[in-house]
Amino acid sequence: MDLDEDGTPGSGIGTGGRHDGAAGAGATDDASAQIAPRGFAALFDAVAANIAQVIHGKIEAIELAIMCLLAEGHLLVEDVPGVGKTSLAKALSASVDCTWKRVQFTPDLLPSDLVGVSVYQRSTETFRFEPGPLFANIVLADEINRASPKTQSALLEAMEERQVTVDAVSRELMPPFMVIATQNPVDQEGTYRLPESQLDRFLLRISIGYPGRTAEIEMLDDLGSATVLRSLSPVVSAEEINGMIEAVRGVYVAGALKSYLVDISEASRRHPGIELGLSPRATLQLAASTRAHAAARGRNYATPDDVKAVGLSTLAHRIMVRTDRGAHLSPEDAVRELFEAVPVPVAR
Repeated sequence: MDLDEDGTPGSGIGTGGRHDGAAGAGATDDASAQIAPRGFAALFDAVAANIAQVIHGKIEAIELAIMCLLAEGHLLVEDVPGVGKTSLAKALSASVDCTWKRVQFTPDLLPSDLVGVSVYQRSTETFRFEPGPLFANIVLADEINRASPKTQSALLEAMEERQVTVDAVSRELMPPFMVIATQNPVDQEGTYRLPESQLDRFLLRISIGYPGRTAEIEMLDDLGSATVLRSLSPVVSAEEINGMIEAVRGVYVAGALKSYLVDISEASRRHPGIELGLSPRATLQLAASTRAHAAARGRNYATPDDVKAVGLSTLAHRIMVRTDRGAHLSPEDAVRELFEAVPVPVAR
């Protein structure tokens, strides 16, 4: 049995509250049902299997995308064109019974195209706010690095504070809320590099990669993903997703494991090959993704293996390595070195 630091049994996977979307953030139903670890894993597997109908042979990327949603984070999918970045985001959105919007980022996209705009009503001589696509539950920001930095910055408040401020009025975004951004490699023509402050807002960064031979043949049998995407139906409701999110919050993280997370962050700040180490936000995000991984595996407690399973996707895009003195260390290699250098806590 896992014990809290005061010696009492761990709180377990938690109770999932049913959220009323019309009531706004934080509203819960008194008749909320507890989501047991195995029940959580069953719902998780159902969503993964639904997405796998579109994205063949990429179960790790699929599971990380679902974990990101359940950890209340945002996902950055970075890869070359044509490997299924947008299809993954669409399939995840189609698997959850909630609202979603897609925005194609272009150089002429304006911040108001995302957050919304106040429209003057001549009949009443007042302004009426028309919400933008950021007010959906899942927002697909397609090719985010093709828009100007000014437009990209319009996402910062929504991603961090789950609200949008227009004309000095702040409006909350209803849970669940997730931004799934895709971007092509920055060395391609017509792209803008995302600033470090915005990269730090993404819980996970993943790459899908080219499919294997068998998976690519399956894609040919499906005539591409578009046909399958149109036939996908939701397998979980928004209320169930909110309940799973509450369950992830309740996953037990022992004190020794918390120290392990902090040790990793501190080691990054002392590493000679790292110019910009992990921020405190990175430590919090690593804890969140660790809880989500543990819950997805049917457990109500986290282990060092959960940390290592999500560490690369959570930390690599937050590290800036040194480029002077002929250094050739990649951020991914730097994260691997951190996990090799920091001692792993062991059970008594």
